[in-house]
Amino acid sequence: MKKAVLSRGKIALAVLVAILVCEIPAIAYATTTQEKLDEAIQDKKDLQNKIDDNNEKLDDLKDTETGLKTELKDLNTQLSEVSANLESLEQQIAEKEVQIEVITVNLEEARETEKWQYECMEKRIQYMYVEGELDYLDLLFSVTSFSDFLNYRDYFAAMADYDRNMLEEYEATRQMIEEEEARLKQEKVELDNLLVAAEAEKSKVAGLISQTSNSISKYGDLIDKAEEEARAYEAEMKKKDEDIEYLKKKIAEEKALSQAAANAAWRDISEVTFADSDRKLLANIIYCEAGGEPYEGKLAVGAVVINRVLSSRYPDTVVGVIYQKSQFSPVASGRLDLALSVDKATPSCYQAADEAMAGITNVGSCLYFRTPIEGLTGINIGGHVFY
Repeated sequence: MKKAVLSRGKIALAVLVAILVCEIPAIAYATTTQEKLDEAIQDKKDLQNKIDDNNEKLDDLKDTETGLKTELKDLNTQLSEVSANLESLEQQIAEKEVQIEVITVNLEEARETEKWQYECMEKRIQYMYVEGELDYLDLLFSVTSFSDFLNYRDYFAAMADYDRNMLEEYEATRQMIEEEEARLKQEKVELDNLLVAAEAEKSKVAGLISQTSNSISKYGDLIDKAEEEARAYEAEMKKKDEDIEYLKKKIAEEKALSQAAANAAWRDISEVTFADSDRKLLANIIYCEAGGEPYEGKLAVGAVVINRVLSSRYPDTVVGVIYQKSQFSPVASGRLDLALSVDKATPSCYQAADEAMAGITNVGSCLYFRTPIEGLTGINIGGHVFY
C-alpha cells in the first residue's frame, strides 16, 4: 500500500513537471455523477411542473371546447327554428299574394258591376224622364182615379229606390273589397318585413355557427398540440427516469471501481521493463484512438495504457494491456494492425508514448476512457472522458 502511495506521488509530480515544461492547457473536469443525479432529479421536478401546467391547460381547452360544442348545438337548433320560421313566412306570403290576386279580381268585378248598375240606372232615368217624358205624362193623365195615380207613383218610386239601393249595395261591396285589399296588402308588407328580419336573423345565426365552428376547430388544434406535448413530456419523463436510474447505477459502479482501484496494488514505473516494440505499439494505439485529438488527448490515452500496466488488475506489459480481449476497439477492428504495418503513428504520437512510458500522466490514475455519455464523470480532454 505504501508503495502504491509513492507511485501516485511520483505520478502527480510528473504531471506537475509536464505542465510546467510543456505548458499543457488546463484540463476541464466534468461534474460528479452525484451532481448529475441531483441535476436530473431537479430536471424531473421541473418537467413534472410542466406536465402539470400542460394538463391544466389541456383541461381548460377541453372545457372550452365542450362549451363551444354546446353553444354550436344551441345555434344549430336556433338556425333550424329560424329556417322553419322563414319557410312559414314564405308560405304565408305566397298565400297572401294569392289572396291579394283574388281580391284584386273581385274588386275589379265589383267596380265593373257598380259601373254597370250606375249605367243601367242612368239609362232608366234617362228613358223615363227624358226620352219617355211624353209617355210618362200621358200615363199620368190617363189615370181615371186617384188610386191609379198613387199606384203609378209608387211604381216609379219603387224603381228609383231599387236603383238607389242596388247602387249603394254595390258601392258598399266595392268599399268592403277595397278595405279587404288594403288589409291584405298591409299584412303582406308586415310579412315582408318579418321575412327580412328572419333572413337577417338566419344570416346572423349562420355567421355565429361558422365562427363557433372555426373556434372549435382552433381549440381542437390546440388540444391536439397540447396532447402531443403531453406525450412528448411523458416520453421525456420516461427518459429522465431512465437517466436517473442509470446515474444511480453508475454511481454504484464508480464507487465499486474506486474502491477496487484504491485496494489494488500499483507498481512504480521504475519497476517496468519495456520491450523494444512497446514504443511503436503504444504510439500506434495512440494514433488509432486519438490521432485527431490535441497532444493532451494523445498523452492521456498513452497514460491510461501505462496506468493499466502499473495496476495489478491488468496485465503487466504493454502488449498484454493493449491486446487484452475487448479492451481497445482498434484491436478488434484490425485498425491497429493496419497502422502498425506502415507505422502510421505521427511524431506527436511517439512523443506522447515516450512521455507516458516515462511515467508522465495528465489523467492521474485513470484506467478508462471513452466518448462522453450522460452521467459519466471524469477528466474531459478533447473528445474523450477519462475516468
